[in-house]
Amino acid sequence: MYMDKITEAISHFVGLFEITLEQTRLRKAYDEFKAAQAVEEETPELASQTVNVDAGYTLKDFVPSIEYSPVPPKLVLSTPWSDFQFVPPDIPAIPQPDVAYPGFLLPHEAYPMGSAPSRLILPHIEPPGSVAVLINQEVRLSDNDYTGAGGHGLKFSPAAADHAAEMATLLGAAADLSPIDDLEMPGSSEEIVAVIKTAGERLNGYPEETDGEADVFVVKADVIEGTYVNGQSVDEAPKLDDHLPEKHRRADEEDEDEEEEAEQPSYTPGSGSIDIDVSVELEAGGNLLVNSVAMANNWLQSPVCAVMGDHVELNAIIQINVSCDSDLVSSSINGWGLNATDPTQGFNIAMFKRIDPSAEAAASQAKQGDFPKHWVVTEVEGDLLIMNWIQQYTFMMDNDVSVLSSSGVKTLVTAGANTAANDISLDELGFNYDLIVVGGNIYDANIIHQLNVLLDNDLIGAVDGFQTTGQGAASTSDNLLWNQANIVNYGAGDRFEAMSEAYRKACESLQNGKADLSDILGDGAFAGIGAIRVLYISGDILNLQYIKQTTILGDSDQVALAMNALAHPEADWTISTGTNSLVNYAYIADVDSTGKTYVGGGIYSDEILIQAELISTGPDLGGQNPDVLVNEAVAFLDDDMLAPEASQNVAYPSLVPETYSDPMQSVLA
Repeated sequence: MYMDKITEAISHFVGLFEITLEQTRLRKAYDEFKAAQAVEEETPELASQTVNVDAGYTLKDFVPSIEYSPVPPKLVLSTPWSDFQFVPPDIPAIPQPDVAYPGFLLPHEAYPMGSAPSRLILPHIEPPGSVAVLINQEVRLSDNDYTGAGGHGLKFSPAAADHAAEMATLLGAAADLSPIDDLEMPGSSEEIVAVIKTAGERLNGYPEETDGEADVFVVKADVIEGTYVNGQSVDEAPKLDDHLPEKHRRADEEDEDEEEEAEQPSYTPGSGSIDIDVSVELEAGGNLLVNSVAMANNWLQSPVCAVMGDHVELNAIIQINVSCDSDLVSSSINGWGLNATDPTQGFNIAMFKRIDPSAEAAASQAKQGDFPKHWVVTEVEGDLLIMNWIQQYTFMMDNDVSVLSSSGVKTLVTAGANTAANDISLDELGFNYDLIVVGGNIYDANIIHQLNVLLDNDLIGAVDGFQTTGQGAASTSDNLLWNQANIVNYGAGDRFEAMSEAYRKACESLQNGKADLSDILGDGAFAGIGAIRVLYISGDILNLQYIKQTTILGDSDQVALAMNALAHPEADWTISTGTNSLVNYAYIADVDSTGKTYVGGGIYSDEILIQAELISTGPDLGGQNPDVLVNEAVAFLDDDMLAPEASQNVAYPSLVPETYSDPMQSVLA
């Protein structure tokens, strides 16, 4: 049938619309069919394979440079035979041109007949630049919680403790134990020299015996070797993993899975009920604070160093642990089997070590008997600065207030278990030379200052009428204060010698711009070197590595134990207000001259170790009864709420504290 153009266009559009609509319906039905088919298919379990990893390798000490001796190639000698003889004509000798450094040209007699003398091309060496790393890391956390659990109908408003004043007292006592706690970061070469000299004078003037309450151990010597733990020399340092609380150690995944399975409620077939673990657990402590620095300074290295002025070396470790852990625990709780666990422990661990590479260098020199005939010099005008000034501060306040009762279920309240960490890993890899000549002085200082301060004065008391027939455990201490510092110098302590006349002459030649080093080329340290690479510094070398780590924790918790409106004395109780870990770890590997150091001026070497521990008895609590303090601080929201009703569906009142310091951290179960 013939249609006009308009009718035909409309019909064509309607047909296309019907086709599109049908395709959409089919697609929807097909998608639903495939989805239902996928549900019916069984998904195979993923294959699991247990991999046993054994890393049975012992790491060696830090090695700043590794010598590589390639395997010599196999050469096949062939002798060309020829009867042809060539007699070159006589060529007059060409005078040698002047050069900037003597020794750049071969002697005229060394050239074959008929060849012209040419300049010896020596490699160009880059002068080092100064390096200064200034890092300040801070972690500050305030986690003061008010928590309540159960239908006790109480609010707990203990007297406000002056934590700030108590912490200030501890910090003041810690500052009195450190002679260099107020060193400020230098901003110029002059200030760096002043910091090193000031630190050396104060540390040398620190008394080896003190009359205060703190237990202080001091060692002063030109060179200190070995490991010291809390003032005792030991063969091997203790390991942190052996002393960390179990909750702060790395747990295996299998152990975690077993714990999760053990925590699942059990079901008895045929009973129609599930056995519920009736318990109350409070974690108000369990905080972990860590400052960690691992630094290797290999910016400037040479087997031989010559300094026209003085050589000043200072290596110092200052470690201080200050704690106050005075707790008030209800005597009635002790009668029910709840008791305080292990006391707070403090560790100050320091290691001074020197690695002497001279034996390896001597063996290498014995194999290579040729001495160099040439040298190339690069110069640094003024001072060369190598400074790493690192400060880490971790400050945490976790003073919690809790009132708890058992409502017949498993109740878990976590008001602590915070983690704060600062971590730095720094490797400075720079330049190697065969000889370093310093026109001024060398100031070389490695200083580590570590401080831990803990305030953990807890109160656990029972409200009148509180009782339990279940098992209980309480921990108010079991804290760990850990300072560990290692200073490793790559270079022998007896490497210093007075400058010989030959080296003095060579140094003065560099100062005068002539750079004639021919008198020292026969030094055994240069054996086997084709052309020695020389760095000349007209000023001073200022090498300062400073690490300061400060960890401060306030964890004074107050806990009131009460009965539920519908009493459940069969509940098990676990209360933990301590078990905090404060850890400072610092490691410095400093590469000095790996061979001899010739000094034209004075040699000053000081190594000092200070380890101090102060355990404060805290504020005088006057033998107060914690139960009395708790009952004075609790108030009933409604007396009728404490009486149990006949029905098991008891409407428990909600906890309405006057203020919430941190509502997001409160847990109500």
